[in-house]
Amino acid sequence: MLPRFLKYVSEEGLFQPQHKILLAVSGGVDSMVLLNLFHESGFEFGVVHCNFQLRGKESDSDELFVADYIKRHGIEFYTKSFDTEAYAKLESISIEMAARQLRYEYFEEIRQQNGFNFIATAHHQDDVIETFFINLVRKTGIKGLTGIKPKSGNLVRPLLFANRKEILDYAFDKEIVFREDSSNNTTIFRRNFIRHNILPQFDELLLAARENIIASIGHLKEVEEVFLETIESEKQDVIAIKGEVIEVNIENLLQSKFPKILLFEILYEYQFNSAVINEVHDSLKEQPGKKFYSAGYRVVKDREILIVSKKEEYIGRNTYINKDDQKINEPIRLKFELFEAEGYKIPKSDIIACLDFDKLDFPLIIKKWQQGEYFQPLGMSGFKKLSDFFIDKKLSIPEKENTHILYSGDKVAWIIGKRIDNRFRVTPETKRIYRITLDTKKNVRST
Repeated sequence: MLPRFLKYVSEEGLFQPQHKILLAVSGGVDSMVLLNLFHESGFEFGVVHCNFQLRGKESDSDELFVADYIKRHGIEFYTKSFDTEAYAKLESISIEMAARQLRYEYFEEIRQQNGFNFIATAHHQDDVIETFFINLVRKTGIKGLTGIKPKSGNLVRPLLFANRKEILDYAFDKEIVFREDSSNNTTIFRRNFIRHNILPQFDELLLAARENIIASIGHLKEVEEVFLETIESEKQDVIAIKGEVIEVNIENLLQSKFPKILLFEILYEYQFNSAVINEVHDSLKEQPGKKFYSAGYRVVKDREILIVSKKEEYIGRNTYINKDDQKINEPIRLKFELFEAEGYKIPKSDIIACLDFDKLDFPLIIKKWQQGEYFQPLGMSGFKKLSDFFIDKKLSIPEKENTHILYSGDKVAWIIGKRIDNRFRVTPETKRIYRITLDTKKNVRST
């Protein structure tokens, strides 16, 4: 096992001998074998353990077991307990997903704070097969069917060369002590259901079933490389990255030979599932304005593009401006100045508003616009809906949502950064000019 382990680490380029590795050790046979292999190899490493408090005293016993082993061998050790059930309820996710998120966030925190180069987990070939079937029923696309990768960023999986039987045989041969996790025997979790109910059926069907599945997954990985190369080439003509916003050109997308697949590959990495992606695809030729949501992102169907951005809660919070205020930093950065009107030359800039100070009703209010509101655009005698003004300016939906309005009483005084209201313009009778400057370079995005 040790020579195969060292060969796999080298061939897959998982890490170098001089690197420091953080081992995720639960106390089960897989992680204890991984711990043994690292100990035998002479690599520099530390150990991290998570107590998810899901099995009462059994979880605590696992932690004590790992801690005792580490203490006896003088290994660098980190451990933490989590209220996993409370976290799952708070985030409205499954226990499995909650444990996964808590685990990897903690691992990465320890890695960064203590000089570790990589995190190593004890995933093996049977995990790859189980993940394949889990993703098969979840419709994750070809990426999900290629199994668990040997290396993903700072995460490495040095046991993927071995299956569960080989790991157990090695543990018994080396007399490696480990803990049995009673939850592994229940089938309420999807992975355990596949492990205990599905895969044994394949074993009965064909002796080499698992070996053949691993080989097939290997072939899929090769196909994925060709597929992704094509997808990345197609993406170049379809998406534009503008800061934290992704714009998908609808016309170019529809000209692709496989627009639905391309759209899936673009949106899936932003947590959109196949059902929502299908809805987005069906909306491509419809009117703009539709919105689609994933756990952390939003897609807006605009006229010619799909706009992918982080999901934000737009709070109807008011910001008040008093006469003596000189600047504000939130929700946007503004500077306020007062000038005598005589001899003052008004600058021509959308980011500067020059208003008649004596027509303003303080405190002024800054907030987001509302549907149905009107204003009197500079130079016009009539009124115009804000929504119509935004349409004329061809603003996208996110741009509309991120537009702030300066109000004097209940009247619009300035659509900030775009147009002042004619009622507050500077006239020959104006005595004092209230100048407001928008700092666009350091503008803080409101949430």
